[in-house]
Amino acid sequence: MTGEPRSDRLSRRDLLAWIWRASGALALGTGGFIGLRFLSSRSDAGEAAVVVNAGQVDDFAPGTLTLFEHGRFYLLRADDGGFLALSSHCPHLGCTVLWNADEERFHCPCHGSRFTRVGDVLSPPAPRPLLCLPILIDESGQVQVDTATRIERASVAATDFTYAPGTAPASNS
Repeated sequence: MTGEPRSDRLSRRDLLAWIWRASGALALGTGGFIGLRFLSSRSDAGEAAVVVNAGQVDDFAPGTLTLFEHGRFYLLRADDGGFLALSSHCPHLGCTVLWNADEERFHCPCHGSRFTRVGDVLSPPAPRPLLCLPILIDESGQVQVDTATRIERASVAATDFTYAPGTAPASNS
């Protein structure tokens, strides 16, 4: 036998090169998949359409904000008595926004967006305010929130608020 390498065997150098290429391809594929999932919008298509009976008008003091985890929304009772239901999903990528009572702001823990008490964007990357949910207040004072319908808006308007029958918003005089 001579000191020449056998031609039917894989050299150590070729084996290491193959392992590095395979590892790199696996890492790129995994990174690409994770990146696409991160950048794609999330859908609520799998969520059941439901109307949540939030309670009676008198159950909510003016100026309060109540989280409804089951319906995935916040219910704001404004100082003038109007109601506003805000989706707890960030309009950027659908992460759940959290209320920070000390700062009186909503915060998106995923990407840093901040929102006012009524859902207006304070700091991006969120492209628009939190989505509103329709509210119905019947004659008995029962507050119902339709979690299946989401209303996209460019900014908060007085028409976003719902008032109990027989009440009107306070005038701004």
